[in-house]
Parts: sequence; structure tokens; C-alpha cells
Amino acid sequence: ALELDPKSKDHFPVVVPDNEAFRSLKLKLGPLSLDSKLTRTLELPEEIMSFVPLTDNATTFQSTVQKHPPRFVTPHPPFEVFSAKVHHARELTKAGAEKRTYHFDLDVTDYPEESGTVDFVVGGAIGVCAPNPEEVVSEVFDLLGIPRFVRDKQVVLKTTGGRWPTIWGEEMPRELITTRRELLTWCSDLQSYPPSKPLFRVLAEYAHAPNEKKILQYLASAQGQAAFCDLRTGPHLTIPQILNAFPSSQPPLNRLISVLSTLMPRFYSLSQDPMISCQRDGSGCRRLIEMAVTVHETPNWRGGPRKGVGSGFMERVAQTAIAATSNGINPLTLDLRVPMFRGLMANPLAREFCMDGPMMLIGSGVGIAPFRGFVHRRLRSDNITNKVWVVQGIRDSLLDEIYSGDWGVQEDKIKTIVQSRGGQHEYVQDAVRHQADIVWFLLNALDGRIFVCGSAKGMGEGVERAIVDVVIDKGNLNGEEAWGFLEAKKKEGVYIAETW
Repeated sequence: ALELDPKSKDHFPVVVPDNEAFRSLKLKLGPLSLDSKLTRTLELPEEIMSFVPLTDNATTFQSTVQKHPPRFVTPHPPFEVFSAKVHHARELTKAGAEKRTYHFDLDVTDYPEESGTVDFVVGGAIGVCAPNPEEVVSEVFDLLGIPRFVRDKQVVLKTTGGRWPTIWGEEMPRELITTRRELLTWCSDLQSYPPSKPLFRVLAEYAHAPNEKKILQYLASAQGQAAFCDLRTGPHLTIPQILNAFPSSQPPLNRLISVLSTLMPRFYSLSQDPMISCQRDGSGCRRLIEMAVTVHETPNWRGGPRKGVGSGFMERVAQTAIAATSNGINPLTLDLRVPMFRGLMANPLAREFCMDGPMMLIGSGVGIAPFRGFVHRRLRSDNITNKVWVVQGIRDSLLDEIYSGDWGVQEDKIKTIVQSRGGQHEYVQDAVRHQADIVWFLLNALDGRIFVCGSAKGMGEGVERAIVDVVIDKGNLNGEEAWGFLEAKKKEGVYIAETW
């Protein structure tokens, strides 16, 4: 039981829920009794969506919930999500690597023409509409007590406004035919965002156990602000985890979905310009794009890792293709699909790339992938020795050096490998300082470029500090002047970073 609230009159204690999910929240709850007075408790959020039974003359549809999102999940209306066939997939890292990275060839031969001039280009990005895992969706249904026959039953969804369940559609009321499984699978994020006060307020409204109701109300009140902030800034929590922690709360699905975030696309950089793949006899030519995906993992409250929505989905696809190949089955016969779309705007890497002029390409982990395509593109028209320098940051070259031997050039002539766990235990920013003369030359050369791709924390920030150190040393500037110099180079398109 929690410490009693000294202001309590009846002194009824709050007994915390006795389950592993609740203990995993690591809540620090202040003195609290069942009759504690809570102030500035959030009002119950407005009901912004509802389900209505289909009429007898309603038009039904064939659901593709296990393979493709419903048509109303449009990233850039009126353009729909494209179902790209997986042509090939392989693992780039070796057994024992701390993070697994996979390579994909996706077939975009039939991708529809769209307005604008943006095409699939190396360094550009595609959006992948990844679904919530089937087992996570089923667990939410089970925790809410939703019968199995209701989960896939077609209903009319009515919303009072906003963009949901589209991605970036117009803000307006909607009336759509769908299923509850479609909405939980493709439209509502169940594991990527910290919990919100509206979520706790809705759970409190429908909690039957007095102790759970009081704790949930506390988290939505002024008195519970510190505990709420700890939850927001602590380890990632999932909706199934929170529902397991407070098992007496089973809000109606429309109430729960109303306070969840939209499931957004995950963006991945292309590692090569589109390629044309044909049969040996020259027939059956297909247009393919390539990309690499590193699996993102965080601790799961049940033990073991929890995978990211996007990278977890891509790994499941890759492992299915790899398993088929190892069993002598052509993966193309499995008709594996990735729901995706091409962005309407070029990102910095694709926009600033040029076919001439010296450049340094600095990437760590999967951030090196687009630079392989940059090198291939330059090789079509130029000898790149002493014109292109690559700095690749990895943990251990024996385990996670991706695309080794796949650069189309003698790699030791252009590429520096920096290992944080093996070798000299260095990072890419250390290599930047070691190559200070080249960095200074590129910053001042006509058409010189420095491209950076990878994690913003650690690598991105570290590279910027290293370049500032080079500028201070080579340019005889003080710290403030050196940072101003770097900012100017960013505006001029000399220093281009794509970090996340």
C-alpha cells in the first residue's frame, strides 16, 4: 500500500496493482489515499470518433489488413500507398553484431506517375507505412475484452474532425467503412510515443478497481505531475504494457483510439539510384530501388528486446525472404510486400549532391548506405581517387561493416574505417580531426562538399565539434568565429547533414 495522505479523513490506503506490468512502470507515487483530494485533474477528453453498424445497402470491401493499409491511409492525397514487391533481401551484418542491418531491393516498376520532378534517387528517402505487429494488436483486443467476431467486422467509422485516420489529409469530419483491426493495425501507434494525460484520464474513467482508478486520476492531476513526467521521460512504454498494468480498465475502443497518436510512416534513405534488373535473356525487366534498415531495439518489460515498428516490420519481411532462400525457395514466389511511397520533396543529401567537385562522405552505422550510391554515381563519369574521401564509422569491422567490397572501387584508396569497439577504439569525429588538411581544403574548395549521415546524438554533434576544431586550428579563428564559419558553410550548401 502507498503511504497514506496526511490530509485523508477516512485513511483508506491505495494498494498498488500486484502485476509485473505495473512494477515495470517504476512509478514514484506520493502520499495517496482513496479519498485524497486531487486538483486540476484533466477533463475527460471529448469523444471524437464512433462506430456505427453498416446499413443493409452499404458497399463492403475485401480487407487487406495483413498486407496493405486501407485506401484512406493516404500520405499525400490523392496519391495512395504503393505496394512494393520485395525482389531480394539479405542481412548485411554478421552474427554477433550489436545491431542487425538488412538490405532490400524493392520493385517500383509500376509506381504511378505523380506531379512534381522528384524521382527515386540515391540519398532521397521513401516512407514506409509499417503496421503494428499482429500479436500486439491481438493483445490490445484481448485486454479490452473485444470479442473475436467483432474485430474484423466491417463498421462505419465516424470522426468529428482532424486528419486521422489519414496521415496528412485535410482536417475534416469523415465517414468511412473499415474494421477495428484495420484501425489498430495501420492507424494508431501502440508503442512509439510516451503516455499522455488524456490517455490516463480515459483509463481512469473506465477503471473498475478503486485503487487503479485513483492512481490513474492521480497521474492526470496536478498532484501527480512529477510521476507523470517521470513516465514521459523514462523508458518507452507501450499501450499493451499500460493496459496490463491497470487490468480493471477496459475503455471502449473508440475512446482509447481517440487519445492515441497516429501511426506515422517511417522514412529510409535510398542506398542506390534505381537499377534495372532483367532476366538473362533480357526479358522481364524490373525497376528496383535499394535501401538498408537497421533494427531498432529497446528493453521490453517482459524481458528481452522490443523492436521498433518500422524496423521490426522490415526485419520480419527480410527474415521471411532469407529463410525461403535458404530452403531453396525463390522469395519472389512469396509475394512479400512493403507499403511505401515516394516523398514529394528532395531531402538535403539528394538535393545537394553534385557530379563533380571534391567531397567527403561521413557516415556511421546504416548512415553510410546512401554514400555507397554516391560513389557508384560518381564512378560512372569520373575517377574519384583524391576527389572523394569516405569515413565509415562502425563498432567492429568483423561484425558490422556493411557493404564491404560493394563500392565499385579499390576501397582502401578512398575509405577510412573507424571502429569504436575494435581497432583503435575511435569514432568518425576522430578521423575528421586526423584528416584536418582534407577537411579544411573541402570547406574552402570550389564545389567542395562535406556530407554527414547518421545519428544526431553522438555522431552528428561530434562531427560538428570536430570540424569546428579544424576551423579553429587551420583558420586561426576563435570558437565563436569557428561556429559562425560552419553555420555559413551550411547555408552555402558546403556542409550537408542528414541526421536522426
